[in-house]
Amino acid sequence: MQTPDSASSTANTSNNPAETEPLVRSLGLWGMWLLVVNGLVGAGIFGLAGGAARLAGDYSLWVFLGCALLMLPILLCFAELASYFNGTGGPVRYVGTAFGRAAGFQAGWLYYLARVVSVAANSALLVDSIGYFWPAARDQLWRTFILAAVCAGFSCLNVTGALQSIRTLGWLTLAKFGVLLLLIGAGVWHFWQVQPLNVPAIFIHDPQLQLDLGAATLLLVYAFVGFESAVVPAGEAKNPQRDIPKALLLGLGMVTVLYMLVQWVCMVTVPAIASSTTPLLDVAAVLGGPVGAAMLMFGVICSVGANLLGAMFSTPRVSYALAREGSLPAWFGRVHPKFLTPANAIVFFGALAFLLAAFGSFIYLASATVLIRALLYGLCCGAIPKLRPRLQSSSSFILPGAYLIPGLGLLACGWLVWQVKLDAVLLTAALLLVGAIFYIATRWRPA
Repeated sequence: MQTPDSASSTANTSNNPAETEPLVRSLGLWGMWLLVVNGLVGAGIFGLAGGAARLAGDYSLWVFLGCALLMLPILLCFAELASYFNGTGGPVRYVGTAFGRAAGFQAGWLYYLARVVSVAANSALLVDSIGYFWPAARDQLWRTFILAAVCAGFSCLNVTGALQSIRTLGWLTLAKFGVLLLLIGAGVWHFWQVQPLNVPAIFIHDPQLQLDLGAATLLLVYAFVGFESAVVPAGEAKNPQRDIPKALLLGLGMVTVLYMLVQWVCMVTVPAIASSTTPLLDVAAVLGGPVGAAMLMFGVICSVGANLLGAMFSTPRVSYALAREGSLPAWFGRVHPKFLTPANAIVFFGALAFLLAAFGSFIYLASATVLIRALLYGLCCGAIPKLRPRLQSSSSFILPGAYLIPGLGLLACGWLVWQVKLDAVLLTAALLLVGAIFYIATRWRPA
């Protein structure tokens, strides 16, 4: 039996809401792919190689592949869900239509929290990276000013239109991938010149090394989260039901190959990479000296910037979608009359990210993002058995094997939850309670 909340949510999230979506549909497959790869590839790729080698030795190359396979069922579930809807909201729509508006609100709240903390942390990292070229950027005054400029600049770019944001995202993506491909090419040349036809067992036979493949998997799996950024702005995609599933699969495949190649180059270029805290910077210095290190830092800045721009593009659309269905104040759902973007939601998100990055301590909050993502993914995987019988059509992306893949996705989410410590569980529960209070206050406000 359908509750009033679920019935209303279904009405608001039907698989043909294009007539009432006020945003401009300007994004194609390329734009959606950019959101996927920049959701996945942020700052992590520049720092994970050392920890991966330390925990898994030569096997770290294959742990990346294992993590991709672990996340694949979850990503496939998102691909099927995306083929049912063409409006803005992503998890808000999926979970809300399956389990009712209150559950949809909590899914949106979880996603919003995870992304705003990530944006704040990466904003701080971006300023620290700029400090490599300009040491004064690390002073508190300049640091605050640059953080404000970054958040304000990306917010203004997003307000002025989706196409401008995606074009800028495309240039940043080309720059960061160009740097990484140069690093890989230089590493391959170095390998064949220095040690041709000889792949050394760098770590496996080191008696001092204690391998921990479970810990390595837990470390590296978070290099494969963030793909959900592409499903949120479906209301601005030309054909989201066709393009988003393709973008998700193409993005995961390409990023997995890139991660494995980067890890291989690190291992064959710097034998002591397991003890490095700046692995790619060390590799770039070996391959290209100071010029190589400077190019690598430029790649870091472009990568973090692209990740920030993608997150600041997608995440405000969640609060916009929640406002449109009446779960947040209508202010968040207002669309700019000239640019046709959710300007209020974008400005609010940029301001909140700046405050967290400049003045807040979010390390403790960041520890809860593991559980937040696992819960969000689990809700979306669990929505498929509810939605497939109601919404599937001849054009839907239906997963094979009945409900086997959603079941595998739920198992992967369960494994992630099992790794979480009690303090993160308590914090997440508190955040869910705060979200419930916001939801009740908004839904019960006087007409």
